[in-house]
Amino acid sequence: MRSIGGQDHTEETPNGVSQSNSSDLPSFLSSSSYPITLKFIDVCYRVKIVEKNGKGRFKRMLINPGGGSPPSATYEERTILHGITGMVSPGEILAILGPSGSGKSTLLSALAGRLQAAGHGFTGTILCNNKKRSKQISKRIGFVTQEDVLYPHLTVRETLIFCSLLRLPRTLLKKEKISVAESVISELGLSKCENTIIGNGFIRGISGGERKRVSIGHEMLINPSLLILDEPTSGLDSTAAHRLVSTLESLAQKGKTIVTSIHQPSSRVYQMFDSVLVLSEGRCLYFGKGNEAMSYLESVGLKPSFPMNPADFLLDLANGVCQVDGLSEREKPKVKQTLVASYNNLLAPKVKAICMDSSSTNSIQLNQHHSSTLEQRSSENRISLSTWLNQFSILFRRSLNERKHESFNTLRVFQVIAAAILAGLMWWHSDFRDIQDRLGLLYFISIFWGVFPSFNAVFAFPQERAIFMKERASGMYTLSSYFMARIVGDLPMELILPTLFLIVTYWMTGLKAELGAFVLTLLVLLGYVLVSQGLGLALGAAIMDAKQASTIVTVTMLAFVLTGGFYVHKVPSCMSWIKYVSTTFYTYRLFINVQYGDVNRISYLLGCYSRHENTDRAASCKFIEEDIRGQISPMTSIGVLLLMFIGYRILAYLALRRIKG
Repeated sequence: MRSIGGQDHTEETPNGVSQSNSSDLPSFLSSSSYPITLKFIDVCYRVKIVEKNGKGRFKRMLINPGGGSPPSATYEERTILHGITGMVSPGEILAILGPSGSGKSTLLSALAGRLQAAGHGFTGTILCNNKKRSKQISKRIGFVTQEDVLYPHLTVRETLIFCSLLRLPRTLLKKEKISVAESVISELGLSKCENTIIGNGFIRGISGGERKRVSIGHEMLINPSLLILDEPTSGLDSTAAHRLVSTLESLAQKGKTIVTSIHQPSSRVYQMFDSVLVLSEGRCLYFGKGNEAMSYLESVGLKPSFPMNPADFLLDLANGVCQVDGLSEREKPKVKQTLVASYNNLLAPKVKAICMDSSSTNSIQLNQHHSSTLEQRSSENRISLSTWLNQFSILFRRSLNERKHESFNTLRVFQVIAAAILAGLMWWHSDFRDIQDRLGLLYFISIFWGVFPSFNAVFAFPQERAIFMKERASGMYTLSSYFMARIVGDLPMELILPTLFLIVTYWMTGLKAELGAFVLTLLVLLGYVLVSQGLGLALGAAIMDAKQASTIVTVTMLAFVLTGGFYVHKVPSCMSWIKYVSTTFYTYRLFINVQYGDVNRISYLLGCYSRHENTDRAASCKFIEEDIRGQISPMTSIGVLLLMFIGYRILAYLALRRIKG
């Protein structure tokens, strides 16, 4: 294994990243690491595959997740991991190889502590330094998921600085936290792209390899002793994969314990692995040193028919497809069973004996006093998280930086301006006494600013679900600080566009030409936008599926619009209750009140009390009176909208609370 000596030196890694000595790093990164030897013994994981009503629709469930299966469901039990055992020490890289569906990601999730809380399907023992994982040790573990979960509009520098401000202990000054982020950027070779946005499939940004290194940087900020990575080279070419693994190798040389799954490593990448664990259908085929794998396979009668990359040969064997000397076609399908049996008989007893022996470890040995001191220091640094207000401030600034691109993109601004101009031209300087047309304008405004913000808001939480779950699992912030920052961060952006809309439409259409009336109309509109936004947030958080939630919010707003009081005056009694929960119903009446006052004022303007009213005027009077019949007081409308504003957001918050990271 690698030496983990304490010599400070500068070296150039194979990926061209200059590694500076520890004296150049902030004290938090250069402080003495807490070495972790990871052991996992007989790790098993089982799930239920539930088939509902015999229609072939399967739903994965944990064993006994909540007390049994649905009465009408049939299920089969499937074991994902079959008693996996192994260990890895500080300064080493353990690579987990295997085909897709072999259980690599599940095993890594178990090692990272992400399965125990999920249900009773997990069994086995996972030890850190021969002890069960404590909170202090858990905070020394970094977990990089297979997918890069990052905000696309933030730059590399912004991404890591915001993460540093949130994750590092409060005992560090802001300047020191930024210095830590800058050191990680330099250490991972991201300096050239630090001012480039992350990007995604639709937005051009940094390369796939750089994006993966940013994900690793997220975890490197906390100076982890154990770093677990799920297929970090997925989607990268051979050169980029080699550079990335070279970065992991340089981290291991500093005394960190590295565990990574990898799908198809090249021969030069394979040579960097100290230990290799090969899985197939949840069973272990080999565990041991990477450079001893081929000799072990030869000892059990499996030798490739031509020289090849050990990783390729191991994966061929795991897939049951191989070219082996001296093996007939009839014997080839039994290769996998042979490997499993050989492992169970030859390697498994030795591996278990090493893992069960608490005194034998290849890691740096710490005496009891030193270990407790480090855990105490870790506890002091980690438990002192940022205050709620500090978390809120950082998350608010991050939300503004990320959301400004979405809120003010060209198409969205064009949509609002086009609607404002179109409405202005359609109702150009309409007559104050032409009340029927004016009510149509007010109702159009109610429809547009009911549907537009609610439909946009419904995507907010579903789109951020992966990031939210990842960051919450890392303990970066409290749910309440995230929720408030997300809500408040949207306000300036959500309120600017309706203000711009009303400025254009109000004066083009010739609505009540008084500053007070304009201000009141604007206040009603902004309040309505916030209520509609809250409706979208609540539905999005409750359903957490953007497509389904957008459908539900469309149907809901359609019901609100139809019962709002303009289209249908005689609503069937079975549906009349909808108008009392309709945001459009109350907003429309507030708009009418600002422009015209009460129903008597409107009747007077139309001359409905005249004894010589003609047929057309009589029809208009009947329309107006029916349109606002039973008009509730403005204060009641304001009160109901205020309750909706608060209520929808409380529902959204409660819906988010049920999501577990």
